[in-house]
Amino acid sequence: MLLIDNIKIDNKLPLVLIAGPCVIENEYITLHTAEVIKKITEELGIQYIFKSSYKKANRTSIKSFIGLKFDEALKILEKVKKEFSLPVLTDVHSESEINVVSQIVDVVQIPAFLCRQTDLLLAAGRTGKAVNIKKGQFLAPDDMRYVADKIETTGNKKIMFTERGTTFGYHNLVVDMRSLEIMKETGYPVIMDATHAVQIPSQGGVSGGERKFIPALSKAAVAVGIAGLFLEVHPDPDKALSDAASQFPLDKLYNLLITVKKIDELVKNE
Repeated sequence: MLLIDNIKIDNKLPLVLIAGPCVIENEYITLHTAEVIKKITEELGIQYIFKSSYKKANRTSIKSFIGLKFDEALKILEKVKKEFSLPVLTDVHSESEINVVSQIVDVVQIPAFLCRQTDLLLAAGRTGKAVNIKKGQFLAPDDMRYVADKIETTGNKKIMFTERGTTFGYHNLVVDMRSLEIMKETGYPVIMDATHAVQIPSQGGVSGGERKFIPALSKAAVAVGIAGLFLEVHPDPDKALSDAASQFPLDKLYNLLITVKKIDELVKNE
């Protein structure tokens, strides 16, 4: 079991939600989204960790929005944490930023493209914070144990694995639900990212997506029996500055969570 700010995370415990906008676009959208999701999860009795990136360093095109200034974005994350008393997760792309970021957030996330970067993993482990590792689109699920081994050498075993789809030819991802069971065999909590998993990578200079499949993937993954669900959520996804085609509408989150909570309770009470 992993404990993050009094939130218990385990494949056999009630589902945890990790959610928020893909990237910090401005203070209003970030705080508004956090506030609404907190109200929804409190009403439904779901434990919640806020997620948003202070920077998107792996955009398809140089013309794409990367993020606000580093200090400005971190201050907004810090405001979310303080105003709403929420644990916060964000991804890191370079060793040079990890120590500063880890002073603010509760969970350091390793992006999928960087999940085998040894120095980055070790730096994340040395922070002592929980580390959420996105499984690379190119990586087999049973190879994630070697990723965990690297972090464990720092003495840090506060590790989570997140599935986000596997490359299937060009410009396409698929989700093999067996990967969730395979990663669970490590004993670490497994999370399903049902939003990045519907992306269509590098479609005409930007990543496209098939948002309509987010509920199906969410329900299917929760039916396997996992620790948490990861969703990028936005008040107006079509106008989002990053991953517009694969973010889930904030106004539809409540109904989705009602369904996945029922599935989670059914599976874990068997």
